[in-house]
Amino acid sequence: MTGAGISVDSGIPDFRSPGGIWDLFDPMEYAQIEAFHSNPEKVWKMLRALGDMVGDAEPNPGHLGLAHLERLGFLKTVITQNVDRLHQRAGNTDVVEFHGSDEHLVCLRCGKRYERQEVSQEDKGAVPRCECNAVLKPDVVFFGEPIPEQALVRADMAARGCKVMMVVGTSAVVFPASQIPFAAKRNGATVIEVNLEATPLTDSVTDFFLKGSSTSLLPSLVEAIEKTIL
Repeated sequence: MTGAGISVDSGIPDFRSPGGIWDLFDPMEYAQIEAFHSNPEKVWKMLRALGDMVGDAEPNPGHLGLAHLERLGFLKTVITQNVDRLHQRAGNTDVVEFHGSDEHLVCLRCGKRYERQEVSQEDKGAVPRCECNAVLKPDVVFFGEPIPEQALVRADMAARGCKVMMVVGTSAVVFPASQIPFAAKRNGATVIEVNLEATPLTDSVTDFFLKGSSTSLLPSLVEAIEKTIL
């Protein structure tokens, strides 16, 4: 399971650390679904800023390390709280996008979905609109919105069925994603945590805590695994 921390070295700031997204945009003003409904023009300023960061980002060694683990047969599923699709671009094939994806926009009136590149970006200040003229919203989960049912089911199945869960780059404070490692632990999984700092998981469900950047630790972990199987 991955959080914003794995993408920081790709140039996407995380949300809660100093200098993160919430330092620039108050989540109570920009990340609540009620805020989007009441003032989509204002919220789209934040969405464009985040979209520019995501659009310029490339998978870093942390993403590539997880993709390599899949090729080696040690990693089956990635559950990510990120919306940047860097895991897929790195090469992971079974990715549960727990909070949705920035790749699509959805109409709040008729439900039509668009790929982001389908929507005209000629006027950068305009709010994207559907052919029915309703406002389009990125197909990501805002505060106050439910997690997509399919993502909930897939994440729960993966957590309950795994032998090992590796938790990478997440503060583990956002519900319900924060509960996924607990589901894995209850079903007998070993929990490995890779984070810069301790989290609520560290003293509760974590079996092995690897302190440091996923950009350096994950490639080292892959290298160590390869040595054991050669």
